[in-house]
Amino acid sequence: MASNQQPALQLRLWGTRGSIPTPVADNLLHGGNTSCIQVIDPTHPETLLLFDAGTGIHALGSSLPPTGNTINIFFSHFHWDHIQGIPGFAPLYGSNILHFHSTHDPAELQQVLQRQMSAPYFPIDFDATPSARTFAQILAPTQINGITIEPFALHHPGGSTGYRISRAGATIVYATDHEHGNPEADARLLTAATNADILLYDAQYTPESYPSHIGWGHSTWLEATRLATRANVKQLILFHHDPTHNDTTLQTITQQARHYFPNTTPATESTTFTI
Repeated sequence: MASNQQPALQLRLWGTRGSIPTPVADNLLHGGNTSCIQVIDPTHPETLLLFDAGTGIHALGSSLPPTGNTINIFFSHFHWDHIQGIPGFAPLYGSNILHFHSTHDPAELQQVLQRQMSAPYFPIDFDATPSARTFAQILAPTQINGITIEPFALHHPGGSTGYRISRAGATIVYATDHEHGNPEADARLLTAATNADILLYDAQYTPESYPSHIGWGHSTWLEATRLATRANVKQLILFHHDPTHNDTTLQTITQQARHYFPNTTPATESTTFTI
């Protein structure tokens, strides 16, 4: 990128872990919070686009002004590690506008978020919080202030949605909670990922551990490199780290993956990528 050229998109990682949070010392480098990413248009930084709301969304919310925010949150699916950060999301409790999006019916989306903040699970009802909230179903490409968000179906128990996010020729593909091996889903993902600048891919398992987890809805770092190669992506980010994989294990996995796809990096909390 030329020094005088305005970047088209930025990606900020807030939560990179899969299944359960792992706040232990051995995970401090890459992080222990569950899934949450932010996509930023540098020309409109006030446009807040978040994807998934695991525990990583807590730090994101704490970094924002207490009021006056308009926030769009897109969910891949409703397994707990992708929604469990909502009760601790500070903007929910202030004068902010929260737009929630998923491929499900809006009433179902609303009910999912209400249920996890109801007795006996949480002391404050979702509907009692002061923020303004809307619920929308996204089934086709949509635009928010010039950023195009395109959903596509992944292969995961109960379903999951990936997102192709693009602006001004830059593309980020978010494909977490996907298990390789379903021809139709793999073909959709390949189409969405083709020529992407950044691909975040579910690499929870190693090739050795995967056979005992077939049907659990996750993929491997090796499949990630194969997809990145076929799709001609520029950068691969290994995402949704297994809760048993500490920093040392993730560094070993990354070195192995780089033998197949050199521009591979492990998802690390608080890192920002610019396109």
